[in-house]
Amino acid sequence: MRGGIQACTLPAGYLGSSLIGALLIFAGFDTVASKVASIILAVMLLITLWWARNWLTRIVVVIAIGIMVAFWFIDHGSPLRFYVLFNGVMSCLYSVWDIVDDLVFRKVNESDATQFAKLCPIIPSRVWGVIWLLISVIFMLGGILAGLAAFKDSTSEQTSASQNRQI
Repeated sequence: MRGGIQACTLPAGYLGSSLIGALLIFAGFDTVASKVASIILAVMLLITLWWARNWLTRIVVVIAIGIMVAFWFIDHGSPLRFYVLFNGVMSCLYSVWDIVDDLVFRKVNESDATQFAKLCPIIPSRVWGVIWLLISVIFMLGGILAGLAAFKDSTSEQTSASQNRQI
């Protein structure tokens, strides 16, 4: 690996995915927040579409954007909450699954945790995997709890707020 601060870049894939997923979970508890998150998600998908190298990726991205646009206009964006929530949960759970698969159950010789263990040889790579796993789960639970605490409006109240605000 060249460039960057290895202590930051090595866990960034696992923990970054969990953090983004937790933010999407948080936004999924409110219709207006889901609309804002879907705009950001659409921009990221369009960037992915620009850099896609095969047709399957392009088709999947276009379908994902199409579903998002359709959900935006159905019932003033109420289904968009579940779309954003689904993407957040999938991002968090994939990160957790990837950590468990790569670092705890089977050891990938050149995993990020193995490289991280070389930086800090006192702690083995599997322990780093467990630490990153716990941080990922904490991010996910934090997104759920913060969403429950911040957005206490009922579905009907969220729908009326979504109708009155223009995004």
